[in-house]
Parts: sequence; structure tokens; C-alpha cells
Amino acid sequence: MGYCQDDQLVNTICDLYDKISKLETLKPCEDVDTLFKQLVSTCIPPNPNIDVTKMSQSVQEMRSNLIKICGEAEGYLEHHFSSILTSFEDNPLHHLDLFPYYNNYLKLSKLEFDLLDQNLNGSVPKTVAFIGSGPLPLTSVVLASFHLKDSIFHNFDIDASANSVAARLVSSDPDLSQRMFFHTVDVMDVTESLKGFDVVFLAALVGMDKKEKVKVIEHLEKHMSPGALLMLRSAHGPRAFLYPIVEPCDLQGFQVLSVYHPTDEVINSIVISRKLDGDGNGHVAHDDHIDQASDLACNCSKIHVIMNKKKNIIEEFAGANEEQLT
Repeated sequence: MGYCQDDQLVNTICDLYDKISKLETLKPCEDVDTLFKQLVSTCIPPNPNIDVTKMSQSVQEMRSNLIKICGEAEGYLEHHFSSILTSFEDNPLHHLDLFPYYNNYLKLSKLEFDLLDQNLNGSVPKTVAFIGSGPLPLTSVVLASFHLKDSIFHNFDIDASANSVAARLVSSDPDLSQRMFFHTVDVMDVTESLKGFDVVFLAALVGMDKKEKVKVIEHLEKHMSPGALLMLRSAHGPRAFLYPIVEPCDLQGFQVLSVYHPTDEVINSIVISRKLDGDGNGHVAHDDHIDQASDLACNCSKIHVIMNKKKNIIEEFAGANEEQLT
């Protein structure tokens, strides 16, 4: 194997990486499902002795490749289930529990909402951005459905096909179809419009390595309004073999408010911070953000308004990868 240390857990991960990297496809199937379940079950148990940043260069290179593979597999998994859900003639959102890891999203979104609630001083965000929403935007859907029932959600993804299927997923819901919008754009090309959001979520796989992640954070810091909250997903311990790590020192120009490391089946750590002004102070976000965000369609991106196309055949579930939360 060559790039693995003596640690048994790391060796197990390296062995799984070898097997996963030799797969003919990362699309949902029995082999993919089995290997990713093994990988996630290996990485989930908390282990304070594991610090990926202090491991050998060869292990860190393997980890970087593994994160990219996990991201690709996660995209296929979400596309697969989003297609299944939009096959229903009634509201597809009534069938979200078909996604095998839906409960994990319920738990993660509740954790994130609780952290938001603690740091919003009783106010409710009018406008929320989710960057890297993907083909199955479960975080936005869960937050909008159960926790932020009056907020407007703008979902950003660089992949037009992901936005297309995601927009179709919510288009037949009478409430969310009026409060949820999808933009096909690279977040690095979004500037003035970022000032219109009270809260910005950054998906775990937007910026798959430290350099890319910091570049995105610096861009957000430059264009978000002072006082707006930035919610990021990170990873801790062995879970950092699945997702990039965001450390407080990466958040220059932000006041880190809380860092939470789950120890249950919720994989991602949560980091919440507040954008500072030029004097290093955080201000409450302006009430007129909703008006600025409403101009997004003409400012920076293409909004997909796609009516639900009914299908006659529901695709059979061929198997699924273990979830890596987006």
C-alpha cells in the first residue's frame, strides 16, 4: 500500500480507498453501497487520537483523493433519489423518507437551526443562501419546511443538471415553490447579491481542499454584509477522511460563534460565524436584505423554474452509498 501508517484505523481506510478507487462506477449499486457503508462506519466512531493534518504526506494525498471520490459518489446518489422522488404524481416532498439517510438530514438541520437561533438574538432570517445545494437540497427543504417557515431560500450550484432536478423536486409544493429559488452559477462570480442574505450556508464539498475552501471563505467575507451569519460544515477526527476541515483560523474577517462536533451518526461538524465590519465588529443584518436578494435573477444567475414532469415509471432503487452529508 505504501502510503499508510501503522495505525489500524488508517490502514483500514487506506484499504477501502484502494477498493473504492478500483470501482468501475460510483453510481448506486451493490458494490458501491457496500464499500461506502464500510468506509463511513469506519470513520464515524469518535477518535481523539486521529489528526489527519499531522499524518504523512502520502496519507494526506490519499485523503484528498478520497474526499473527491466521496463527493462524486454523493452527487450520483442524490441524482438517483431525486429522480425517483420526482417520479411521483403527487408532491415529491411527501416521500422524502424514501431517501435512506433522510433522518440524518433532519438531525443535522435541527442542530444547525438551534445554533442559528442561539445567535440571531430572537430575529428570524428573511433570506437564506445555500451554496452547493446539489440535486437533492434536503437541508434547504428541511429548514424551510420545519424551522424557517417564512424565510426565502436561494440555492446556488455550479451544476445546471443538479439545479434542474432540484427545482423540479420542489415545483409542485405550493409553499416551497414560492419561497425557494435555484441559481446556476459559480459562487466566485456572485458578488453584490451576497449582501442580500441574512444567513449563508456553505456546503461541505464546496472547496474540496484547504486552499479552495479558504478561497471561497475569503470571497464570502469580501461580499457578505456585516452581521450576516455564515454556517459551514466541517469534519473532526476520522470523519475528516470524508470531508474537508474548516478551522476557526480559516475564518478571517468573521467572529467564530460556535463549533460543534457531533458524536452520533451525523457526520459533519458545524461552524457558525458572524461577518465583522471593517472595525472588527459584527452588526445585525439589515431588514432590507430581502429586497436585495429578490433582484438575484437579474443580477447574477439563471433561475430555474421547472414544472414537475410526471413520469409513469418509478425507478427501482438499485442500492445507495452511505450518506456523506452535504
